[in-house]
Amino acid sequence: MLLSCEHLSVRRGSREVLSDIGLELRAGELVALLGPNGAGKSTLLDALAGSLPAASGTIERHGRIAVALQSGDLARRTARANVTAALAWWGVPRAERAALAGAALSLLGAGHLADRQADSLSGGERRRVHLARAIAVRPDILMLDEPFAGVDAETRSALLEESVSAIRSAARATLVVVHDRTEAWALADRLLILLDGRLVASGRPEDLLERPPTAAVARFLGFDGLLEDGDGILLTRPPHVVIDPDGPLEARVARAIPQEDGVRLALVLEGGTVYGVAERPAPRVGDVVRLRLAGGAAFPREGGTTTAADTRSEALDRQE
Repeated sequence: MLLSCEHLSVRRGSREVLSDIGLELRAGELVALLGPNGAGKSTLLDALAGSLPAASGTIERHGRIAVALQSGDLARRTARANVTAALAWWGVPRAERAALAGAALSLLGAGHLADRQADSLSGGERRRVHLARAIAVRPDILMLDEPFAGVDAETRSALLEESVSAIRSAARATLVVVHDRTEAWALADRLLILLDGRLVASGRPEDLLERPPTAAVARFLGFDGLLEDGDGILLTRPPHVVIDPDGPLEARVARAIPQEDGVRLALVLEGGTVYGVAERPAPRVGDVVRLRLAGGAAFPREGGTTTAADTRSEALDRQE
């Protein structure tokens, strides 16, 4: 274990931004911290790194910590000089800096940019150099605050795909703050979800998507459909909703929104509304269709007696 905290709370002025946070970061693990805007992600990273004091709780750190902030600003010098400056700040001997800088830039696919001036780089190129500065110092704990922010979707996708191997290391713990679920799924061994300043879920991304611990976590993870069932509710994602002429459920199409890979349908059933994606030609608004549910997450309705552990199969039984 390279970093841990227990009962960590952080205040900004009179407002408590983080409350009762507990987590561990281990060597060889890449952890993604996911949450909506304002949840406290950057504040947590700052507190763990030591740049923001804790109001209460404890933090243990073992080894060198490097942080790449969200802004990604570079000095007015070459890409190589930006990286060697970071190495100098960390006290790396001058004779070693050029080789370490070159290796870090190459690892990020930016070796050819070494002699380019920072102000001539594109947004994606600047991001690569920014990440190289943090990786070059060979930290034991690497913290990245939305490292793919501020670039277009195509550049972000390429940068994400190409930088995963550079970010991951068996020798260090890596914590990456992300805003987009796609980035979290592409990167993380383990996912932390922060809502309203509280750490509400921790686990493998696929496990949390399959079995979200609370309705709030499920909704945050894209469970946008809701069906009431006695004392419980069933939340669904579009992949759970299958248009099937022989399906046991009947629904009316309330909305149909064209997308790149099909048409997103809002489907009204007795008990609620679910959302699915149909291939073209798709049903139109007002059409009645049949469907089946291929999953979902069940939870007790507020004030109900049903438990989350035993409601999933019961909520799906009405199909039979």
